[in-house]
Amino acid sequence: MNKRYTATLFAILAAALYAINVPLSKALLQHVAPTMMAAFLYLGAGGGLLLYSLLCRAAGRQAIKEPLTRKELPYTIAMVLLDVAAPILLMLGIARTTSASVSLLNNFEIVATSLIALLIFKEVISPRLWVAIGLVTLASMLLGFEGFEGFRFNTGSILVLCACVCWGFENNCTKKLSSKSSIEIVTIKGCFSGLGSLLIALCLGEPFPALKWMGAVLLLGFVAYGLSINFYILAQKELGAAKTSAYYSIAPFLGVAFSMLVLRERPGAQFYLALGVMAVSTFIMMKDTIALQHMHQHAHVHTHAHRHGDIVHSHEHQHVHTHTHVHDGDAQLHQHTHAQLPDHEHPHPSGTVPDPL
Repeated sequence: MNKRYTATLFAILAAALYAINVPLSKALLQHVAPTMMAAFLYLGAGGGLLLYSLLCRAAGRQAIKEPLTRKELPYTIAMVLLDVAAPILLMLGIARTTSASVSLLNNFEIVATSLIALLIFKEVISPRLWVAIGLVTLASMLLGFEGFEGFRFNTGSILVLCACVCWGFENNCTKKLSSKSSIEIVTIKGCFSGLGSLLIALCLGEPFPALKWMGAVLLLGFVAYGLSINFYILAQKELGAAKTSAYYSIAPFLGVAFSMLVLRERPGAQFYLALGVMAVSTFIMMKDTIALQHMHQHAHVHTHAHRHGDIVHSHEHQHVHTHTHVHDGDAQLHQHTHAQLPDHEHPHPSGTVPDPL
């Protein structure tokens, strides 16, 4: 029980650490150019976990299990390229709209991930998830809409939604690597995507930030991405994927709270309407995720009457020379047909399914 309490604390801590990303990034964007910001956030995450791996190796521990192979190279390259584009779009969006709105708009990533999985990878979406997708889309439109005059949309919100679409593709690519080491995946994504963004920033003529701001962004990347991912993995080992994902879904709402607390943002009535719609959709997605895990697999011990000597028997038996006993060493694994939820359970740049270490 104590382990489960600790794991629950880790899951909530992972959500809280990731939630500080948007409001603190918006504050730091006053001192760091957007593309430079994206670069050093990812370098902070990748470099921090690389240092962690080296320290583990020095201590005689193996931090990376199931390393990537040449077979996964196409998905790895796609993952890195998408992780170059997505954070740049996100930083540009944060600079042009409120961080509270950005925190909520991040939920659109689930919509993008699900639809891409359906249309390209032919996965099935449950009716409950379709309802949640519709609600998230409605809330995103409310957040992005600026008025009926000319049907204008907020540029910052559009950029954030484009970032979510990039991450939706990236999530489906990373799913192909889900059996590999999450530490190695994050290290590769952080370091190479960060370097790619840095190269683009230099081509755009963006200046290097002052050392103190560079250090602040690297630290934010390590905490909001690197440590958040680590705590997520620790929680998942004890709680399982569905429950950890459910706890982690509070991150956007914590991001809203931090935005109002740190940046003193006071959104209008339109925001609160979208907040209510997004809260309902998040609840539906949590229920769908937990229900899916329960339907996907459950093992149990059962009793039934049967005759010894039968080669094949079912739960229907004749009442001739029968007796009952418990099969306690041969639990049955029951599989059921169900709608499949595209995996998406962790902060960026972790990937879609961090495997327990």
